[in-house]
Amino acid sequence: MAARSASEPLRVLRTRDEGFAKVWTKIRQRREDSVEDVSEAAAAIIARVRRGGDSELRACIKEFDGASLDAIEVSPAEWDAACDAVDPADRAVLGKAAMRVRDFHKKRIASSWEVREEGGATLGQRVRPLERAGLYVPGGKAFYPSSVIMNAVPASVVEVPEITMASPPGPDGCLRPEVLMAARLAGVHRVFKMGGAHAVAALAYGTQSVPKVDKIVGPGSVWVAAAKRLVYGEVGIDAEAGPTEVCIVADSSATPAWLAADLISQAEHDELAQSILITHLKGLASKVSAELTKQLRVLERKAIAEISLRRRGAIVLTRNLAESIALANEYAAEHLVLAVDDPDAALALVTNAGAVFLGHYTPVAVGDYLAGPNHVLPTGGTARFFSPLGVEDFLKRTSVVRFEASKLKELGSDVIRLSEIEGLGGHGRSVALRLEKIQRQRRERDAERGKDESEL
Repeated sequence: MAARSASEPLRVLRTRDEGFAKVWTKIRQRREDSVEDVSEAAAAIIARVRRGGDSELRACIKEFDGASLDAIEVSPAEWDAACDAVDPADRAVLGKAAMRVRDFHKKRIASSWEVREEGGATLGQRVRPLERAGLYVPGGKAFYPSSVIMNAVPASVVEVPEITMASPPGPDGCLRPEVLMAARLAGVHRVFKMGGAHAVAALAYGTQSVPKVDKIVGPGSVWVAAAKRLVYGEVGIDAEAGPTEVCIVADSSATPAWLAADLISQAEHDELAQSILITHLKGLASKVSAELTKQLRVLERKAIAEISLRRRGAIVLTRNLAESIALANEYAAEHLVLAVDDPDAALALVTNAGAVFLGHYTPVAVGDYLAGPNHVLPTGGTARFFSPLGVEDFLKRTSVVRFEASKLKELGSDVIRLSEIEGLGGHGRSVALRLEKIQRQRRERDAERGKDESEL
């Protein structure tokens, strides 16, 4: 395994080296500071808020968010004032982002349907929005109006009647004006100044001020992820949301400076973010390392990005492009960048990714802000079975079944036979009683018909 010099921001791994599999497994597992590590503490916070309501929620906001609040909910006047304070140019670009995300999510919305089956059966589904959606928007090291848009717009598109948002306040007890502007543009109805596990608890169980919701969506810290797991069942939740990550597959057509910038763009989010470059070109790896060093010198969030890259990042040298893509599928990235000469051919081989960015002019940043597809994506390898946030997350489907007597007569004996296979006689009896009535009515009709014929 290649050693990293003190000046190199990323370790370099080679798939052909002994011990690579063990290191790669650890990278893929993303176990550092895992949800399990804070689950017990998160459960204690949830219990406090569930038991104590607003008083405990305020105490948690003061303890964990560092703000003393008179009112947990953003008032209409406060919301109006914040929106008025946003620079018109910022308001315009937030509006453009919201419009593009809205247009994308309106493309295909599941609708109710019904089919009539020959013989007297009607089958279908009713599709309706949730009554209340709870959106978690992270704060802390940065503020994210883009996450407000990505969380709220799909719920707004399907007309969820009440969209509630939670986000941690600053020390002054306020949310950033841009965050509140984004909430208004995206269709949020109510905003609460609270973060972390206590915010999840308030949304899940309700307090005197915060309404109980049906589902909680949105990314957050490991505390938020742990809390969402713990309240699942009381409310619905979306996909696993952990620290952000990017995996880049690159060949000789890629520009080293651009690759370095893409790696940094995710590393600057959080010390726990993970940035991985996979390439079969040793020379490209060296050039990217040099570019990382150069670009980090002038980065405003240098300290965060350096920790992320050194502790969590890596450059992986493979034998060929096919092996690079195979490793990317194993990694199952939140963001997968195909910085290759033929990205469409590479895409055909991709099986696991939250979002795929094709070619050299599609940095992750365009997806983060206004391309249209949602940037709330499965992390931690859960792209193997989870999908990006979308309108489907705010809809519920109810199956509808109607059998007329003729259809039950046609299929009833099969239902009874299946119930006998499973040893559930009550199931079969519920059908048999109805079949008996159908047979009895038929005999009565036949008898009446015979009587009429005899009188002729």
